[in-house]
Amino acid sequence: MMTMKKRLLMLLMVLLLSLAAVLAWLLLFYKAPPVDPAWALPGSTDVPAGAVTVRFTGTSTLLFSDGETRWMVDGWFSRPGPLSLLFGKVSPDLEAIERGLAANQVSSLAAVFPMHSHYDHAMDAPEVARRTGAVLMGSESTANIGRGWGLPESQIQVVADRAPFQLGKFVITPIASRHFEFPDPQLRARALSDPLITAPLVPPVSAFDYKLGIPYVLHVSHPRGSWLIVGSAGYLEGALEGISADTVLLGVGGLGSQTDAYRENFWRETVGRVAPSRVIPIHYDSLTAPAEGPFRGPVNAEAFLAGGLENTLLFLRQKQADNPGLRFNTLPRFDEVVLFD
Repeated sequence: MMTMKKRLLMLLMVLLLSLAAVLAWLLLFYKAPPVDPAWALPGSTDVPAGAVTVRFTGTSTLLFSDGETRWMVDGWFSRPGPLSLLFGKVSPDLEAIERGLAANQVSSLAAVFPMHSHYDHAMDAPEVARRTGAVLMGSESTANIGRGWGLPESQIQVVADRAPFQLGKFVITPIASRHFEFPDPQLRARALSDPLITAPLVPPVSAFDYKLGIPYVLHVSHPRGSWLIVGSAGYLEGALEGISADTVLLGVGGLGSQTDAYRENFWRETVGRVAPSRVIPIHYDSLTAPAEGPFRGPVNAEAFLAGGLENTLLFLRQKQADNPGLRFNTLPRFDEVVLFD
């Protein structure tokens, strides 16, 4: 007969294997992205002179160009793993940044503007600025991320709410807004309370040390067209009153984890306010999958914290059905797409 000691040992092995299987399922397996494959745009094979184009890396990293001036939103290419995010420290991945800039075919930029100061928006931006000669633009919190990386003050510019600035023919107006409200109270407190980075931030640090700063919506106008970039599925009631745009690049990460009322209010205060002819969802993909290859939805652990992917997709499809004149598109990874010709 099996001794009690052997039985306990076998039970322990079964428990450890079960735990390993659960951890693997949480950390290694991804959900499908909450966007309709029918919305996918191909890369543009013909780019007319003077056209405004965009390249999309994932999350809300976007590269805009009119053939004369190029500037980038976020510039985030590192993808720390779930264990580093939860229990360790993070810092810019220099090799990933090099690959990301090469994939976007960019060596020089006028500016890089993180939408706010969380790690998945601002962590890599100082190194992107250093490599491309760009000015790092954003809040004082973003400036302190740049200072902590050793970026000179000549390459750092703190912006003011609703104070437009010009990059070539692009006129960009940052508008203070609100971040997506995480439904989990503990995560919400860690990610959104005490939002300011008040001293130079020197990585490696906890992902939560990349505090929110000021979350912005960017309104961009150009002789070819206008667009609005909403980097997070948050909103500030009335902030976009009187503003119009031809296209909205709409951050939808975590939107499905909120209530029906929240989703309706978010739509009303973003797309509803500016009345575009096209909506392009962004920030719907995984924060931990590589910034190459096909887009993946959140890893299962991410989906637990801010999921509701099915709700997000159903909501966007319903808005498409309710607004037949409104085009929905998604961007390919890295390929240049003409926004306005």
